Amino acid sequence: MKRNLIRIVHTGKSRLGWDDETYRDVLARLTGHRSASACSEAELEKVVAWMRSAGFTPSASHGRRPRVASGRKGMLSKIEALLAEAGRPWSYLDGVVERMLGEKKPVEWLNDDQVRQVMQMLIVDAKRHGRL
Repeated sequence: MKRNLIRIVHTGKSRLGWDDETYRDVLARLTGHRSASACSEAELEKVVAWMRSAGFTPSASHGRRPRVASGRKGMLSKIEALLAEAGRPWSYLDGVVERMLGEKKPVEWLNDDQVRQVMQMLIVDAKRHGRL
């Protein structure tokens, strides 16, 4: 947990555009420490809360975009848009592929027809829920 909070603090530092001196001054003012690793979990949570009040918004992790052959990139872009519109993570595709093929298989291993089928399934789902 502490390691995750340190990671969030460092991400916040980058996104807020702080230089090292500003970052250490804020840490010292809020916690009395000049290093995130010297802070307790409660102190790190205090720093994260302060960063959020300063405009930092950590993005929700929606997984990694699959790496596919250049011929499938157009279909993958459409799939990405459909997932974003539905508010679903990339990991949602794992379940779709498993239901479609009856086996667990990463999207990177699918052929053109299978990627097209996944895209069509997402289009049908979007129409069913009124998003298209």
